[in-house]
Amino acid sequence: MSALFSEFNLSGLVLPNRIIMPPLTRSRGPEDAATEQVALYYTQRATAGLIIAEGSPISNEGQGYLFNPGIFTPEQIAGWRLVTDSVHSVGGRMFLQIWHVGRISHTSIQHEGRAPVSSTHQIAEGSMAFGRDEEGNVAFLQSSAPRALETDEVSRVVSDFAQAARNAIEAGFDGIELHAANGYLFDQFMNPLINDRTDKYSAQTMEGRLRFTLEVVDAVAQTIGAERVGIRLTPYGVINSVPLFDETAETYIALGKALEEKKIAYIHVMDQTGFFNTPEGQKPTSEAIHDILWQWRKVAPNVALMLDGGLTKARAEQMISDGLIDLAGFGQPYIANPDLVERLRFDRPLAQADRPTYYTGGAKGYIDYPPYRLGR
Repeated sequence: MSALFSEFNLSGLVLPNRIIMPPLTRSRGPEDAATEQVALYYTQRATAGLIIAEGSPISNEGQGYLFNPGIFTPEQIAGWRLVTDSVHSVGGRMFLQIWHVGRISHTSIQHEGRAPVSSTHQIAEGSMAFGRDEEGNVAFLQSSAPRALETDEVSRVVSDFAQAARNAIEAGFDGIELHAANGYLFDQFMNPLINDRTDKYSAQTMEGRLRFTLEVVDAVAQTIGAERVGIRLTPYGVINSVPLFDETAETYIALGKALEEKKIAYIHVMDQTGFFNTPEGQKPTSEAIHDILWQWRKVAPNVALMLDGGLTKARAEQMISDGLIDLAGFGQPYIANPDLVERLRFDRPLAQADRPTYYTGGAKGYIDYPPYRLGR
């Protein structure tokens, strides 16, 4: 049997295959809560070894895009419970990615029009939030100028993550993934060219650079158990106004070593090399990312490694066979192929997703992609 279709024990959760549905923002929560339509969407894709549900804001402050189902109100918890009950009823397994966007937000989304919060006062030039313009129309808008969190406020954000993890388990998820990728709040603390603080969270030392991330990991692990915690990272990622910095490899290797000590379930890397939203001229190289994965194999041998971004069946199988990764994520293919596992297993053609419907709301381009039918 191909390694891609073999079982994998993820810290006690047995996955029937190694094909992962990574988080995919789809903006289908009209009241910022999951609906029956969201439940159907995920249930259609429940043959994945593991579904990691779309980024779910831990608070109103942590939200940067309208219509993303959150995990901080009773209504949102109930909405996600509908989803997990449906997925589990057909044998699926599901983590929730919990999310704080930091400075990638807009005052129209924030409570009482407040400024977004971050590690810094620096605006994320060219990065877009999904909010309301001056006429009240929903639109992609330049992120607003942020306010740097005071030192004693950071612990409150850490607590918000712990509460969101608790809420996710109450909603029936098998675990959570921390969204520490793509230029959101964790990157805003870890990147020394964004983080210009001078307090204990200063990025000028490795301890300060990693402090916020590791405090959150500790808080959620103590709340729900380290075996239920994963983290998504983007070494060399530049999406959302993240500048490249010289100590990238050193930083992520140190983080991997610390995560091994904390015994979390997995590290999930998004390779932005071929991602449509990566700025031209700033694309990372897959070789650099793979080098960090190999380094993590040395310093974090007990943490599962997951990669997504431009994978094919052949590439995923080779990487698993080589020992580079344990789990393979297929992001955009899952949009148009609810039966992706079977299509890959039998080498059936993949349907192409309709990009204009990614964030439009409604059933079109969401729950209307059919499974493959022989002979058609």
